[in-house]
Amino acid sequence: MAQSTTRPRPAAERPPAPAGAAPPAKDSAPRVPLRHRLRRDRVLLLMVLPALLLLLVFNYVPLIGNVVAFQDYDPYIADNAFQAMSQSPWIGFEHFRHMAEDRLFWQAVRNTLAIFVIQLTLFFPIPVLLALFINSFVRPRVRAVAQAILYLPHFFSWVLVITVFQQMFGGAGLIAQVLRDHGHEGFDLMTDPGLFKFLITFEMIWKDAGWGVIVFLAALAAVSPDLYEAAAMDGASRWRRIWHIQLPALRPVVALLLVLQVGNALTVGFEQILLQRTAVGPTASEVLDTYVWNTGLDNGNFGYGAAIGIVKGVFGLLMVLGANKAAHLMGEQGVYKR
Repeated sequence: MAQSTTRPRPAAERPPAPAGAAPPAKDSAPRVPLRHRLRRDRVLLLMVLPALLLLLVFNYVPLIGNVVAFQDYDPYIADNAFQAMSQSPWIGFEHFRHMAEDRLFWQAVRNTLAIFVIQLTLFFPIPVLLALFINSFVRPRVRAVAQAILYLPHFFSWVLVITVFQQMFGGAGLIAQVLRDHGHEGFDLMTDPGLFKFLITFEMIWKDAGWGVIVFLAALAAVSPDLYEAAAMDGASRWRRIWHIQLPALRPVVALLLVLQVGNALTVGFEQILLQRTAVGPTASEVLDTYVWNTGLDNGNFGYGAAIGIVKGVFGLLMVLGANKAAHLMGEQGVYKR
């Protein structure tokens, strides 16, 4: 007996699905075995391997040394650091109790948070404004030159950046010399403790604002030109197009960078501040990173410095999680999805 075959009817001839019925599940793609994926992506994995090794050696292996925060660590009682950690006596949370009573530690915390607030207020909006200006008002031929000029200081070392500011705003700098030549009193911004927090913020703006401009211009490049054409046909002015098209396009990137900036709230530029610390004194310039450097390395109190580093890392993680939760509440993805 011949078996009857039924030809599937076209979609137009099929009866409609009953109301409330779930749509048919799509056939999921077969999962590729791990060994096939490793063979397929072996070139990419080899390219990433050096970066992973650097991350492992310099970021994760040193976490073992945090054990000295709970010890009276003495690096000279053994031939190497691991033997010294195994032979140093345990003192529990003594370093953390000393931290809570340390006046210099809390002064470093206040300076760190004050610098973070100033940098977040003055530095963070400038790359956004520059990106909007370049994308909307600068001609395409001039745009590449403007990006290169703004991005160039990002490659300068902090030694060079501070030298440039010293030659411009120092007591023997160009501006002070011009004022003296015209009968006015000179000034020295580089040694003024009251202006130090604003000084390092403007140094950061000059050095790193160009990097933020590149990031935001890349986000604006993803906006479809049809949106601008439709808005122009509807009579939207250039400012309206900025407000209703470009700013919403930048919102996810701004949220992501803001979360990362909050995560670095307790890290406000170790090298930059260390180079200028002696000019204004520790009262105005001491932050957590420089305090760990002076206490842990210069004074040899490695356990206390490690304890401060642990507290800083824990609070940094909590601030990232809190900022990411705020980004989720505003409808943005943040660092990771919900």
